[in-house]
Amino acid sequence: MSLSLVQSRALLGLDAAAVTVEVHLANGLPSFTLVGLADVEVKEARERVRSAIQNSGLEFPNNKRITVNLAPADLPKDSGRFDLPIALGILAASGQIDAARLAGYEFAGELSLSGELRPVRGALAMSLALHASRVVTQLVLPPGSAEEAALVPLAQVYSARHLLDVVQHFLPIEADAPPAEPAPGWSRVTAAPRCELARYLDLADVKGQLGAKRALEIAAAGGHSLLLTGPPGSGKSMLAHRFAGLLPAMTTEEALQSAAVASLGGRFSLDKWAQRPTCNPHHTASAVALVGGGSPPRPGEISLAHHGVLFLDELPEFPRAALEALREPLESGVITISRAARRAEFPARFQLVGAMNPCPCGYLGAKQKACRCTPDQVARYQSKLSGPLVDRIDLHVEVPALPAGDLLQASIGESTADIRARCTAARERAMARQGKTNHALQGQEIDQHVLLDEAAAKFLNIAAARLGWSARSTHRALKVARTIADLAGARTTQVTHVAEAMQYRRALRT
Repeated sequence: MSLSLVQSRALLGLDAAAVTVEVHLANGLPSFTLVGLADVEVKEARERVRSAIQNSGLEFPNNKRITVNLAPADLPKDSGRFDLPIALGILAASGQIDAARLAGYEFAGELSLSGELRPVRGALAMSLALHASRVVTQLVLPPGSAEEAALVPLAQVYSARHLLDVVQHFLPIEADAPPAEPAPGWSRVTAAPRCELARYLDLADVKGQLGAKRALEIAAAGGHSLLLTGPPGSGKSMLAHRFAGLLPAMTTEEALQSAAVASLGGRFSLDKWAQRPTCNPHHTASAVALVGGGSPPRPGEISLAHHGVLFLDELPEFPRAALEALREPLESGVITISRAARRAEFPARFQLVGAMNPCPCGYLGAKQKACRCTPDQVARYQSKLSGPLVDRIDLHVEVPALPAGDLLQASIGESTADIRARCTAARERAMARQGKTNHALQGQEIDQHVLLDEAAAKFLNIAAARLGWSARSTHRALKVARTIADLAGARTTQVTHVAEAMQYRRALRT
């Protein structure tokens, strides 16, 4: 009998829990049993591992009773990431590699039938978990996954192309034998230096629309959500797709969090490192597609937009259940997926940008074309957005269609870089004052940091009473006013700042 232990990791949400792959070889009827709450993908590893070992010229113990346990037994395991550690456990148990030398390493990788290693999801999350545990462990991954994991500072990551590359590194060391040279496919991976300035579309491409551009600047400076309303072709989508470029540059921690979620969803690309994501799901997306779910739970669009932008075009056309599911994450910045068998939590601190037509035909209030919708049709269309959801959107902006003459003669506006500089300066003022964006202020923090002067407080009091605002609407207007004051470099929030903020709280037009 022989027993070997190999370390790996299982993903549950963004948490990468340690998993010990135990392999036991015993005499008896030949069999290959895999236990430990393994999903179908993991159980299929029996055939992949058998073929990979044999096709690599190694010996598979066909005449033994093989038992593979993935511990802890109550932790769900999925995907093909356990192929490599299972194969190494069998080779160690059969004496073909040195089991003692596997200590201090963790492995993950899917095996092809020929023994080639294929990338796996969540490599960055695994590396972050090792970094957080403060345990010095070397991580062995396939090419593609290794480059992701190496983005974590001080991570010790090795890339291996083939099972034989890993095996050669852990062969038993014979006495008086010279040390073996590393296999050609085995290499240490270090994070390549990357440009800190990500590439975004330029807001100067949008001609006119000064009011909408001002609203985007306020939203970017304070972390506020935004709803653009206007007729077809007025430029709502162009504005929204350029919004991410106005946000301040990502910190290393933000970039790692965003990349970890993208890696878990299979969307990570090294070319987009430190670039704020813009997720733009189609309006037929379900609630699960937006907030996440499935078995095992996977991140949805709101998590893939973490530290970035979630752009929902044709907002009223989304299923009502999908839109209502956004209400809690807009406030909390996290989403918890609870199922009967498991529970997962994903980050979801995104900025919502919605776009919609004012009516079914799209031309309510437009000067170029008459609206043909009845008041009942307009009311039904706008009522697809619930009051609580609309109340949670800080800035409501009308985007009118420009006449052809004005569009052709309009000069090029400010560039994204110029506006981003002002947004970054305003956000730095807020962070220095309160340690968070203005949008994130809650409860007593609003009274403490908005610094509303006496005249502005009286003005807002009267206006909120006459307009019938809820407490949430009043607080959101206060936070937007504080952002406007930060853009102006003012210490206190004054009447002019409150007046400008109030224009963004008007109800949908009927």
